[in-house]
Amino acid sequence: MVQPAKRGIILLCAGGTGGHLFPAEALAHVLIARGHSVHLATDERAARYSGTFPAERIHFIRSATIFGRSPLVLARALFALARGYLQARSLLRQIRPVAAIGFGGYPTLPPMLAACHAGLPTLIHDANAVMGRANRVLSSRVTRIAVGFGSQNLPEHALVTGNPVRPAVIEAAQTPYPARAAGDPFRLLVFGGSQGAQFFSNAVPEAVAQLTGGERKLLQIVQQARPEDKGRVAARYRELPAQAVVETFFADLPKQIAAAHLTIARGGAGTVSELAVIGRPSILVPLPHAIDQDQARNAAALAENGGAWVVRQSELSPERLAALLSEAIAQPERLAEAAQKAQALGRPDAAAALADCVESIIAPVAGGQDRKNQA
Repeated sequence: MVQPAKRGIILLCAGGTGGHLFPAEALAHVLIARGHSVHLATDERAARYSGTFPAERIHFIRSATIFGRSPLVLARALFALARGYLQARSLLRQIRPVAAIGFGGYPTLPPMLAACHAGLPTLIHDANAVMGRANRVLSSRVTRIAVGFGSQNLPEHALVTGNPVRPAVIEAAQTPYPARAAGDPFRLLVFGGSQGAQFFSNAVPEAVAQLTGGERKLLQIVQQARPEDKGRVAARYRELPAQAVVETFFADLPKQIAAAHLTIARGGAGTVSELAVIGRPSILVPLPHAIDQDQARNAAALAENGGAWVVRQSELSPERLAALLSEAIAQPERLAEAAQKAQALGRPDAAAALADCVESIIAPVAGGQDRKNQA
C-alpha cells in the first residue's frame, strides 16, 4: 500500500484526561491517514492514556488550573502557565507546525496562546454542550471553532462537527444491540471518572441488594472502581451474591459498552458521544455542583431523544436505582428501542468533519505560500 506524502506537522493540544485526549486521538488517526504528521502537546496526566496516541512525538507542557484558588496558589498557577507558554514558544520554533488544534483543558492554554501569537492557523474543538473555561479564553483568538453539540450560542467562526470518537468506538458500533428476552442474562456496565466511580461504588451495589434474588441471578455486572474502593465493591457483590467484574480501568471500554444491555455513567461529552455512536441505552448521572452544568446539558441531549434516562445524583437513592434496574431487566423491548434512539444521534463521521475543518484553515496559508513561490 502506498503511504500518502507527508503534508506538514499539525500540533494537537489537549488536557491530560480521556475526555480531552480521546477526541484528539480520533482526529489524529484521520489526519495521519490523509498524510499529515501529528504531534501532541499535553501534560503529565496524559501518560495513562497516551500509549495508544498515534503522534510522532508527545510534548509535555507545564500548566496549572487558574480558577477557584487562593491568591498564593493562583500566583503559582500563573507562573506555571507563563513557564509553559515560553516552553511552547520554543517548541513551535523547533517543530514548525502548519497549524495548532486545541481540545480544551488548561494544558492547552500555553501552546494554543503561543500558536495564536505566532500567527499560525488555529482551531479549538469543544466537546461539551457548554464551552469550557480554557476554550472560552481562546475562543476570540483562534481562526475557527468546532463544537460537539449545536446548543451553544456560537460565534460566526464556529462549526458543529460533532465529537470525534476513536477507531475502537467505530469498530464497536458495528456490533448490533444484544438481543435479550425477559429471562435472559442482563449485562450492566458501570463506569465514570474518579468522582463518578466513587459515587457508583457506593450506590450501585446497594441498589443491586434491593433487587429480588431472581433479578440478581440475571445480572452480569462490569464496574469501574477506584483502587481504594475496588476490594470493598467486589466483596459486597460476593456477599449479595451477584456476578460482577470490578476493575479500576477498562482499556477496552468501547467493547464493554457494545456488550452491555444498559450502562450507568456520568454525562461527560465523550461518554455521551460514544454511547450514541455505539447505540446503547444508559442511565446518566451528571456530575453535581459543576459551575457550568455541562454534563447535565450533555446528558439532556441524549435523553431528549429517548436514548437515555437522566437522574440527578441527589435523587439517585438505592431504592430509586433498584426500581430503574428492575424495570430495565423486565422490559428488554424498551431498552432495545432506546438503543436505536441513542444511535440515531451518533456522529461516526465527526472525526472526518473535523479534519475537513482543520484542512480548511491550512489551505489558504498553503495556497498563499504556493503563489509566493511561483512569483
